[in-house]
Amino acid sequence: GMAVALAVALAVALALLAADAAKDPLLNVCMDAKHHKSEPGPEGKLYEQCSPWKDNACCTANTSLEAHRDQSYLYNFNWNHCGVMPAKCKRHFIQDTCLYECSPNLGPWIEQVDSSWRRERILHVPLCREDCEEWWEDCKDALTCKENWHKGWNWATGTNRCPWGSPCRPFSEVFPRPKDLCEKIWSNSFRYSPEPRGSGRCIQMWFDPAQGNPNVAVAKYYAWRKRSSPAQPGTVAPGSGPATRALPCSVLLLLPLGLLLLPEGLGALGTRGS
Repeated sequence: GMAVALAVALAVALALLAADAAKDPLLNVCMDAKHHKSEPGPEGKLYEQCSPWKDNACCTANTSLEAHRDQSYLYNFNWNHCGVMPAKCKRHFIQDTCLYECSPNLGPWIEQVDSSWRRERILHVPLCREDCEEWWEDCKDALTCKENWHKGWNWATGTNRCPWGSPCRPFSEVFPRPKDLCEKIWSNSFRYSPEPRGSGRCIQMWFDPAQGNPNVAVAKYYAWRKRSSPAQPGTVAPGSGPATRALPCSVLLLLPLGLLLLPEGLGALGTRGS
């Protein structure tokens, strides 16, 4: 009976270990930012371009609706700062907002940031080649006055206006290549990836939810790579998230139980001969 009890205790310990390991701090997480939920979950009513994330989302239905508005309360950001942005261009910015707000698969690229409106941001997310190229292609004739849209605007009126002395020019002049658009517009939130959609090596802004979310596997791959490469100076070592630090707890809790359940002869081994 004791042997069975011991086996059960060990099985429980292993199950708890597996459950802890499943809570990878880089996977299936929401960043700590202005509108994100604290953890991802299903959202039945996500609006239009945000709907691919409805099975597991970091955004609420209301956030998804606001992502589609011209003058959304999300960031009070005006897409039409150089005249009306063409619809074929704007849809990429809406999709970009949906990815940022709704995706639970950006964990490997979340960085701490000291900002008034968010504590975390994304940095160098490898965006699939086609996503960058189509975004650039559909926006190349649209007009803007700035390369980095994160900062440097004139906010005197409460909404972003072009700073004094920055004329409106076509995107193709401000961003000569798709790589420039993807990498510079949100201060390196994205990195232009040479990899194609479906490669499992780049994040897709656009995907067909009927085929499942391709970014789940991509996040797993980069989480594994982040763990297996030596930590860069200034970055948190991948194994130091709260979930990984908690890993031994379940084992420690179960050790006394395992020792109690040990057959008498085994338990006495340590004391014999002292």
